[in-house]
Amino acid sequence: MHHIELWTDDLAGCAPSLDWLLPRIGWLAEHDPAWPAGRVWRHASGAYLVLEQSPAVTPGGHDRMRPGLNHLAFRVPPGLLTEVRREAPHHGWRELFAERYPWANGNESRALFLENGQGFEVELVAA
Repeated sequence: MHHIELWTDDLAGCAPSLDWLLPRIGWLAEHDPAWPAGRVWRHASGAYLVLEQSPAVTPGGHDRMRPGLNHLAFRVPPGLLTEVRREAPHHGWRELFAERYPWANGNESRALFLENGQGFEVELVAA
């Protein structure tokens, strides 16, 4: 993967949850103060994630249940799952499938599923 670009209609509402989570799992913030409409986080692999509030966004908000992107899945060190699970609600995330944690994606790997206030879902997979 080279990069992922997520569009939002509310950067101020969405950015804080990602500003906490992505650095917490090893993605470095590279925000450019000259570009107030977006945020960038880079992984050590060189891949990067962009969050942008573009004037070209169609109104209506994000809905992960519609055709298109459902969620992003990130590999994380196994010990990080429990820490992130404990801290996430204080940073704008709610846990999905809590009753099945840490096997919410089946028995093949441990994972944590989170959703932020705008409906963006992430899956953290212990690797």
